[in-house]
Amino acid sequence: MTDSLYIATTDPYSGKSLVSLGVTELLLRRTSRVGIFRPVIGGPADDTGPDGRDKNIDLLLSHFHIDLDYELTYALHEHQAEELIGQGRYGDALDQIIEKYKALEERCDFILCIGSDLETSATALEFDFNADVAKNLACPVLLVVSGRRRDVAAVLNTARAALDAYRERGTQVLGVIANRVDPDSLQALRVALKEEMPQGDLVVSAIPANRTLASPSVKEIGEQLGAEILFGEEHLDRLAYWNLVIAMRLEHYLDYLTENALLITPGDRNEVILSALQAHQSHRYPPVAGLLLTGGLKPAPSVIKLLEGLSGMVPILSVPTDTYATATSVSNVHSYITADNRPKIDLSLELFAEFVDTEKLSAKISSTQPRGMTPRMFIYNVIQRAAADRQHIVLCEGNDERILRAAEVLLNRGVVDLTLLGDPDEVRDLIKRLGVQIDLGRVPIIRPFRSPRYEEYAQALCELRKHKGLTLDAARDLMRDVSYFGTMMVYRGDADGMVSGAAHTTLHTIRPALEFVKTRPGFSIVSSVFFMCLPDKVLVYGDCAVNPNPSAQELAEIALSSADTARTFGIEPRVAMLSYSSGESGVGEDVERVREATRIASEREPDLVLDGPLQYDAAVDASVAAKKMPGSRVAGQATVFIFPDLNTGNNTYKAVQRETGAIAVGPVLQGLKKPINDLSRGCTVDDVINTVAITAIQAQNVPPV
Repeated sequence: MTDSLYIATTDPYSGKSLVSLGVTELLLRRTSRVGIFRPVIGGPADDTGPDGRDKNIDLLLSHFHIDLDYELTYALHEHQAEELIGQGRYGDALDQIIEKYKALEERCDFILCIGSDLETSATALEFDFNADVAKNLACPVLLVVSGRRRDVAAVLNTARAALDAYRERGTQVLGVIANRVDPDSLQALRVALKEEMPQGDLVVSAIPANRTLASPSVKEIGEQLGAEILFGEEHLDRLAYWNLVIAMRLEHYLDYLTENALLITPGDRNEVILSALQAHQSHRYPPVAGLLLTGGLKPAPSVIKLLEGLSGMVPILSVPTDTYATATSVSNVHSYITADNRPKIDLSLELFAEFVDTEKLSAKISSTQPRGMTPRMFIYNVIQRAAADRQHIVLCEGNDERILRAAEVLLNRGVVDLTLLGDPDEVRDLIKRLGVQIDLGRVPIIRPFRSPRYEEYAQALCELRKHKGLTLDAARDLMRDVSYFGTMMVYRGDADGMVSGAAHTTLHTIRPALEFVKTRPGFSIVSSVFFMCLPDKVLVYGDCAVNPNPSAQELAEIALSSADTARTFGIEPRVAMLSYSSGESGVGEDVERVREATRIASEREPDLVLDGPLQYDAAVDASVAAKKMPGSRVAGQATVFIFPDLNTGNNTYKAVQRETGAIAVGPVLQGLKKPINDLSRGCTVDDVINTVAITAIQAQNVPPV
């Protein structure tokens, strides 16, 4: 058991970024006070981003929103370490590393150290230096061995040699992970590692090579070659699976096109440029990653004019080198997992979770006791629970990039089954242009008025709303709308839940549900909560999105619904009914309304731990609670906060979110018979993923009819 870990590699390009991501994800489920530390940074130009920041550090700080000053996360630049060692001051280099590490240690519960990359010519010296640093920092080591272009015996030999070298220095080794292993030999290697590693308590794992992770983006290729971007700057994140030099005529080279190939051709081959773009847009040919024009040649002015008027452009870059030299340079480009490449990050986390014994590793690396429920643990639990009983969720905005990128993650992780609403041709075209990996054989794409169930749904809506004077023709018009169609899918049992709102208002999303899904028995209103993910706990705020001025009866319903939502997601409800005074001290219409709501809620659910009116400070601070509300079972330890009106709730959640850096998950709608949830129009991909998973868990808990 330890509170630090040193990730060390035996080879360059062994894929330690994937392992670093996976380990950090594990740690953040226990504490948000995770530090990232590299003893030495710098080196090859492609090891840092355009701003000079170390890519490994930047990846972890940015993706996981770790609140650390970048200057605290490393000790020395490579040239500084080389200078000290060259002067015979090896001990001074170690002392400076220890000093920076100890300064960071005071701020963190756990420190993840990441060794150097072994990308210089003196890899043996780097290996020894990493071993000495790990020993002097008293960090146990997790060894990452490259399986790239190695058979089982070669990987085993490398792992044994590294294990022996670290142990000879008196360093504890917790495990060995072989990464980038040939998938065909993966199982044999996993068996061999477990059988032949000398200690049975080691964490031993093997992760297969993955084409997506190994493939550089067009942006990486352009940066490492110093290319000029001519077109398609917004699509530089496309991955180049293959490099294809085009020397043939048009009618011949098209037969060689493969998915996501980077086409390398002289810049004056106008027919290649135009035909490649047509092939990319054609349903008969695979998508193209981009074009790299060589020789410093640019397309003719008339061709540039034509290209400027086209939509859906793939990246077109230009380099001054000849075709042969360019192809050689491209083949030497190494791909990194960077903070802005969400698909690669998600895939890395999926591979780590699937192929590494995370339970055993987690038990070994952290003696840190969990600090309540961290945001990462809450979200992890939500994803795991959703995947354990997979539900079918309909997403109404299939033509939105955020929805498609979230769908890719949700499907790859097996969290839910999905249906996308939208024009199938437009959605498929967007999927192709974005390079999103969605198996269209698994995901129906439905244009409502083209659906075989369109007429059936329209007639059902007409029957449900005929008492309001709705005609069949009017019902048909409404059923062309994605919100009505998606809601009817849920109502009829053709989907378990619906998520919309990325491009629609809240009212547009929930109006159909209010009209015919209706509220649960015993409830008259639909309300909402936000899960406020603070560094060491998750709180529930309601209602911050739907009801402007709830009555006492409605406030009581919001409290009961919010408590039920909290239970559903593993939060013990201790409900604070908030107001501007605590207990019996205040008078006035607003506080009396909260007092009455508290009475109603307590009568309806006597066993619920609920109290009010309470001021916010009395609800969260034990010392304040002892003075203002002594003896209260809620004051000082509330987990569910019911705001007296929308104005107070909405402003409070946004203030807490902005000032503390809390993650606000929601709004999550509650009170409906079946789950319908609304996204903010400014939602991120993470917001979509979390909302879909929450909707799935709500669907799991819908009482049987």
